[in-house]
Amino acid sequence: MEWPRSKRYRTLNDISETEYNSLLERVNHCPYRETYHIQPKTGLLNDPNGFSFFQGEYHLFYQWFPLGPVHGLKHWYHVSSKDLVHWKDCGIGLSPEKYYESHGVFSGTGFVKGDQLYLFYTGNTRDKDWIRTPYQCLAVMDSKGNIVKHEEPLICDSPKEYTDNFRDPKVFQQDDTYYCLIGAETKENKGVVAYYSSADLIHWEYEGALDIPSVNGFMLECPDYFELNDQGILIFCAQGQKPDGDHFRNIFPAGYVIGDKIDFKHPEITGNEYQELDRGFDFYAPQTTLDEKGRRILVGWFGLPGVDCITDENGWAHCLTLPRELQVIDGRLYQKPAAELENIRKNQRSAASEISGEKTFDGFCGKIYNLECTFTDLKCKKAGVKLRAGENEETLFYLDKTTNKLVLNREKSGRLYAEEYGQIRQCDFDEDHLKLQIFVDTSSIEIFVNDGLEVFTTRIYTQEESQGITFFAEGNAKLQASIWDLKL
Repeated sequence: MEWPRSKRYRTLNDISETEYNSLLERVNHCPYRETYHIQPKTGLLNDPNGFSFFQGEYHLFYQWFPLGPVHGLKHWYHVSSKDLVHWKDCGIGLSPEKYYESHGVFSGTGFVKGDQLYLFYTGNTRDKDWIRTPYQCLAVMDSKGNIVKHEEPLICDSPKEYTDNFRDPKVFQQDDTYYCLIGAETKENKGVVAYYSSADLIHWEYEGALDIPSVNGFMLECPDYFELNDQGILIFCAQGQKPDGDHFRNIFPAGYVIGDKIDFKHPEITGNEYQELDRGFDFYAPQTTLDEKGRRILVGWFGLPGVDCITDENGWAHCLTLPRELQVIDGRLYQKPAAELENIRKNQRSAASEISGEKTFDGFCGKIYNLECTFTDLKCKKAGVKLRAGENEETLFYLDKTTNKLVLNREKSGRLYAEEYGQIRQCDFDEDHLKLQIFVDTSSIEIFVNDGLEVFTTRIYTQEESQGITFFAEGNAKLQASIWDLKL
């Protein structure tokens, strides 16, 4: 289906109930619909927005174009949860209604102040010549869920050194000052993070841009800053970052730099190189929040800009990742699946064995499950697992001891997509054991390695009958494994 601007910039009010119900029916009959991931009812989902813990609940919005699996007139769709697992459908949170958001309510974040949730976002506009003007905007949600937009944008004019790629406000507080980070592109086509300060969350003053080493992208999207274990972590997506060996192989990467805490009155970025948050195929636009337990929780877009999705043919595209708890250990950022996910595990089966060659266990199969396994005493060239295996189908994940690399191979993972970017992802790994926490849904796999030291995510589009699990070792290894069905 062709998607000219006239179709991409319609609202729900511009189509008939019959047309929308027809779209809804196509989506509901898609064989790749997820079961425990957040996904759109129809159309396209992309960036998570406004992720906050507010009034005893997690509130999460996401970018949504309801009328098809393309980037069109964006809304914020609202879901909430008490446990990060069961999500309540709260309906549309923000619709593009004001002059300063005529062409979409773009991404942004939430900030809790008292009994109100401040929602900062970019209003996207285009003139008759299709020239864009971005505005940084505010809406406020009260404790009853009522959302009211500020009458005028908070930041109307981006500084002259930037292009119209100026978006995705992230607001946080440091001492007695509020700061707003904005992803930006300079007129020299260099990606930077611009930042503003405020005393009241309403009036903002431009301060400058953060100088970030090891980044060569032309645009930095979705910035986020937080502190953990006496370290400062700056997250952003570097569009145009050049591939470097095994790193940055996707069309656009999402990553972080970690170092000393940043004093935004005198900002300086120290510490490590720009590192990928996820080593897999489908991960972008991550956003974090701090909950009442003191945990820093991350959710990302389980997709990428500029990449088609197999489910486009069914009128919808993409989902969100599972929530991940972030920790800093020995200067590395670890990502662990939220502990609450254990509450939907059913029907445990366990096994232990020495393996040489391939090994299967009774009851170890399925379409939707959580698999945990540990390989030790690794006297082998390779050790790993084949997931969602069937006739001519399998998703391979393994440790290659000859190269000390973790490898995710989806060359046989059913229907393929984004083939121009390759079907193998890998990274260095020099550990004496391999512990995997794997979450498999209808059309996705998330693999957490050694308690979150590395994470690999991928969408897969296999046949219904491809439900086998095979463990393997080229040599000898010891294996312990457990599997649970997952059901909300």
